[in-house]
Amino acid sequence: MKFIISSTYLLKQLQVLGGVINSKNTLPILDNFLFELNKDKLTVSASDLETTMSAVLEVESESIGNIAVPARLLLETLKTFPEQPLTFIVENNNTIEINSNHGKYALAYADGAEFPNTIELEEASTTMILGDILATAINKTIFASGNDELRPVMNGVFFQFSTENLTFVATDAHKLVKYQRTDVTADQVAEFIMPKKPLNILKGILEGSESEVKIEYNVSNAKFSFDNTELICRLIDGKYPNYEAVIPKENPNKLTINRSQFYSTVRRVSIFSNKTTHQIRLKIAGAELNISAEDLDYSNKAEERLTCDYQGDDMAIGFNSKFLNEMLNNLNSDNVTLEMSIPSRAGILSPIDGLDEGEHITMLVMPVMLNN
Repeated sequence: MKFIISSTYLLKQLQVLGGVINSKNTLPILDNFLFELNKDKLTVSASDLETTMSAVLEVESESIGNIAVPARLLLETLKTFPEQPLTFIVENNNTIEINSNHGKYALAYADGAEFPNTIELEEASTTMILGDILATAINKTIFASGNDELRPVMNGVFFQFSTENLTFVATDAHKLVKYQRTDVTADQVAEFIMPKKPLNILKGILEGSESEVKIEYNVSNAKFSFDNTELICRLIDGKYPNYEAVIPKENPNKLTINRSQFYSTVRRVSIFSNKTTHQIRLKIAGAELNISAEDLDYSNKAEERLTCDYQGDDMAIGFNSKFLNEMLNNLNSDNVTLEMSIPSRAGILSPIDGLDEGEHITMLVMPVMLNN
């Protein structure tokens, strides 16, 4: 088994696939890349059992065969090479030799047959989506997902497909983000919960991508195919909470404000908040918004006044500044609205501008009780 490939091309592909490999694996074989060579096509795969990703690379070869190559050792070696062709030759003594312009390097390989088989999706439904739209949907929601081992369904992003729109939701019970596209639809209704790790990998590859992504899914797995790459992952099992029920429908108090100004103030004032609660107070009266924070333990406090457009009753409401910061940072609009009903119910943050046609974002942040 022998093939020739460009060093930078191989490195670029392997760095993406390397994101799947865990630092500590239960099975030693998972510390390897699987190389499957079929003449001029080299398929490289990486897996952690939950997620498997593979890419098809163009090589110069007449051989056929498969081996498992140590991932970390190969990546570290490739990073040091300038652009050049590398020749890989599988020797009889269980090593693979890499020949470069200046030297040769031998790595011990494992039997490719030990590598876990890729899952075949049976009775799968299919939806097509533009890579960049999928990356945006992940970007806008993933930060709001939870990390609670007792509630695994909230540790991922909920994909809800219908013939009218595609909806992506994430929540950790303190904040919630619903991202919807009415310009992309599916052929039939489907719902599944995607874990964070494969989503983070997809987000990194697909940002700004003009490629069409084919999403196939059944009750237990989802598969994403685009360009020369495939990613298959196990879905999070369980029923997603009824998120629509927690979004307050009647919100008579509406605050409109410049996003970057609001974000800067919240960031600055929150430095003076209590380090445990991160509580900041929003006091709104007329066209004035007063944002304050206080840490009684250290006698630290801050207060800023902003002008805003406000329709509603005067009110004081408390929020966790960490959540508010994350949300404001995640929006690209110039102006935002914050809709509220009463100080004990969630506030709804939405962008006013900066959205594509058919793009809708709703962010919900739970209030914290103010200690007067």
